[in-house]
Amino acid sequence: MPIPDYQALMLPVLQLAAASETRVPEVANKIANQLGLSEAEREEMLPSGRQRLLHNRVHWAKFYMSKAGLIDSPVRGRFTISEAGRKLLASKPKSLNVETLKTYPAFASFYSSSNSSAIKSEALSESTNQIIDLTASTTPEEQIDAAQAVLHQALKSDLLQRILAQSPAFFERAIVDLLVAMGYGGSHDDAARRLGKTGDGGIDGVIDEDRLGLDRIYVQAKRYAPHVGVGRPEVQAFVGSLVGFGASKGVFVTTSSFSAPAMDFVRHLPQRIVLIDGYRLADLMIEHGVGVRVARSLDVKRLDEDFFLEE
Repeated sequence: MPIPDYQALMLPVLQLAAASETRVPEVANKIANQLGLSEAEREEMLPSGRQRLLHNRVHWAKFYMSKAGLIDSPVRGRFTISEAGRKLLASKPKSLNVETLKTYPAFASFYSSSNSSAIKSEALSESTNQIIDLTASTTPEEQIDAAQAVLHQALKSDLLQRILAQSPAFFERAIVDLLVAMGYGGSHDDAARRLGKTGDGGIDGVIDEDRLGLDRIYVQAKRYAPHVGVGRPEVQAFVGSLVGFGASKGVFVTTSSFSAPAMDFVRHLPQRIVLIDGYRLADLMIEHGVGVRVARSLDVKRLDEDFFLEE
């Protein structure tokens, strides 16, 4: 089943805090048991891959309720219900959400400051036209991850469009830059001499797999428009060229895509053939900083509990 959003988790988190002093991981585990979540659902991560989704949502439910004075934290890492929280539970609410918390002056003040110019002024990016919204069903970290995903997809499309607008020689140089950034080819000069210089037997280039040149990778590059896919015959011809060179490793790079028969073909070969389509190519260029630069960095900081420990 889908994991409830953080607002839907507020009431169960408060009820568990009323039962005993607890911790976020303990509450997340109890809620997972109550909901009958599968192991995969319990382990589901945020898009950033840095935190479990359920754990993150429980954390934010607890955090916002603490801002309303419903939750107390007597010691580091642990929390319990406050007197105000007990009074709220005594009224037997059917659910809790941000609108409920806004009836508490402490949270109303926090909410007002959170929606001040510090957050309203392009908190994420002009191109996404998004801000951190406390009333949304997603947590702030989920909103940041979602905005980052939008930016990432837009950048991938821009990269491929710009590559297609350049010459074939530029495409080959871009592959050189990428392979070197990934640690292949020894030095950039060595890679540049090796790639795009053979022009023999259907191979566009050869690059050392390591700095000592103990093994080599053969490269084929096809700068195709998105609607022109690479089929099995072209991949098969590339493999035939590898066999002619006695090679066991090859990389086929294209700006478009590979057909299903082409991808199935390489799965059953004794040679190690890696197919890199346009979107994977763009992903690798972004990951290794090729053709892109950092426009904005966002550091998400949290309270350092150790700082506040007195000896």
